[in-house]
Amino acid sequence: MSELRKDPVTGRWVIISTDRRKRPTDFRLESVHLAADSACPFCEGHEHMTPRELLSHRRNGGAPNSPGWDLRVVPNQFPVLRVEGQLDRQGEGLFDKMNGIGAHEVIIESPRHEDSLATMGDGAVEQVLWAFRERVQDLKQDRRFRYIIIFKNHGSAAGASLDHGHSQLIALPIVPREVRDEVDGARAHYAAKERCVFCDIIRQEIADQRRLIGENADMVAVAPYAPRFPFETWILPRRHQSSYEDAPRHEFASLARLLGDILRRMNRMLRNPPYNLLIHSAPFSEAAGDFYHWHVEIIPKLTKVAGFEWATGFYLNPTSPEEAAQVLRDAKA
Repeated sequence: MSELRKDPVTGRWVIISTDRRKRPTDFRLESVHLAADSACPFCEGHEHMTPRELLSHRRNGGAPNSPGWDLRVVPNQFPVLRVEGQLDRQGEGLFDKMNGIGAHEVIIESPRHEDSLATMGDGAVEQVLWAFRERVQDLKQDRRFRYIIIFKNHGSAAGASLDHGHSQLIALPIVPREVRDEVDGARAHYAAKERCVFCDIIRQEIADQRRLIGENADMVAVAPYAPRFPFETWILPRRHQSSYEDAPRHEFASLARLLGDILRRMNRMLRNPPYNLLIHSAPFSEAAGDFYHWHVEIIPKLTKVAGFEWATGFYLNPTSPEEAAQVLRDAKA
């Protein structure tokens, strides 16, 4: 029989449709295969094909916007929001609007077209995670911005327009509704129990073990109790911290190791799936230190959202998190 499960943070309901249960081999999987592309603007030697870099990590120094880099950050050539200008908030009767002010940047993760976070070494993945932190620390100084989302679309089915490994960062002048729901849910839990809901989740999942996928000294990977999508995975720091950019360096190293491990397990069991990766961090426009807990979400693109989900807000997931966690735990063997 199917189950309705409630997310303990947002209160969102999902349906774990056990009558439609699917194991990895049952999905119509779309694998991501990275092949060399001589026209790729993100490959080393093609620096003239991108906007001028905002940040780079270089092997032996060297001039900006030239070869010899391990990682580059550039403005998105087709940004959804632009840095220049003022917000100019206005009302039109009961409607509200403002100018499309923000920042939209691309983090090019490697000079090599065939690299991915699953195949790169732990040190290279840590460098990517640290670059996220560097850019957030810089952009949060702009008082127009209230939230920064960091995300990765891997594969065309996940929304990537280029195969070359890259992530994106968008600074927003508002806190998105999805983020607001999560923050408000965490605040309500803390008000009722004087404990962080994410810390409670970590303690319970470590004790329960059924949804625990992997762990190390600083990080824990779990299949959430009420996952929206099959094989949805969260990685959470053991130590309570509300903001990603305030984490100490050794936690980025631990996150890099566990993230690479989880993605390799997914590649092995789900045949190199497309996926979305999201970093959830506290809005820096408000104090959330006691009750919010930053974390990473990985969502393989194995199913599609259809009319039922749009109409109800309920997600329909054909794979239980307990089964998904077991599959990914077994992938290590």
